[in-house]
Amino acid sequence: MSFERFLTSNPLAEEPELLRKFVDLAHPRLGTKVTFATDDFFADKSRMILPEPPLFYPDRFDDHGKWMDGWESRRKREPGHDHAVVKLGQRGTIAAVDIDTSFFTGNFPPEAKIEAADVPGEPGENDWQPLVGKRSLRGDSHNLVHLDAPTSARWLRLHIFPDGGVARLRVYGTVEKDWSEVGADETVDLAALVNGGSAIAWNDAHYGSPANMLAPGTAPVMSDGWETARRRTPGNDWCVIRLGHPGTIERILIDTKHFKGNYPDRCTLRAAKLTQNPQQREIEALSSLWPEIVTSTKLQADTELTIEGRDIERHGAISHVRLDIFPDGGISRLRLFGKKTCGN
Repeated sequence: MSFERFLTSNPLAEEPELLRKFVDLAHPRLGTKVTFATDDFFADKSRMILPEPPLFYPDRFDDHGKWMDGWESRRKREPGHDHAVVKLGQRGTIAAVDIDTSFFTGNFPPEAKIEAADVPGEPGENDWQPLVGKRSLRGDSHNLVHLDAPTSARWLRLHIFPDGGVARLRVYGTVEKDWSEVGADETVDLAALVNGGSAIAWNDAHYGSPANMLAPGTAPVMSDGWETARRRTPGNDWCVIRLGHPGTIERILIDTKHFKGNYPDRCTLRAAKLTQNPQQREIEALSSLWPEIVTSTKLQADTELTIEGRDIERHGAISHVRLDIFPDGGISRLRLFGKKTCGN
């Protein structure tokens, strides 16, 4: 079973730990797709997982009526209800979901429920298991549900009763990488989101979360990286990344693509081998004492920097890294290529 709280504002403002602990498993950059909907006459089902916050245009209409930023079905005139099927791009453990009905006021579903399936192929009817029980929704609101017990899934089925619109579906959790499929001699990006890497702490994420740096591919725009506010006080900005699996780092890529007048002047990388994440109240002080694996290094605008060699390898296996940028600015991608440590 699950418990529920309704939030009328952005849940990440109310519950920042969601961002610090989890990624959005429904994000398209992880390969997630909405594969089916019983009806999406008014608004295409694929909009429900768009990464951008939903928008509202009072005067925008199309051939089907009012244009809405989300998934919206027709008014149902017969028994039954609508549902949509979401195929997660990466198998993951789900800790919370947000059924966002932003801007749906007289056309939101009064109730909803979510089922999950953990099978590689298309689920059969017997594969679906309850994830979020049937419950009331509020219109124009974030309907955030925390699960009592994290649940593994590859598929989700969102039921709305009887019809209506959902602006966004966010699925907060962690990627479950099957590391048994990765050979001991295989070099992989140990920090990548798709490999279970995550950003667990930072001092500033004004323009973009540090988790963006771990996303697949090249950043399409500047907002798809980590960028801090302009620093007006002494010091520097930092973030801590947990690797998807402990390992030895052989090569590091730091990319400032799109950051031209706002890239950091310098950066360093510190690392440690830990058995668990530090407490949030302690992590800044503890991580500042970790040994450096990359000493102070100049960065350039809109440029990929590759670092490799003995200075990295001599530090052995690590599980966490701290990236310091001086004094502030933005980085689009961080890659930590290496080999997993066997037996962990």
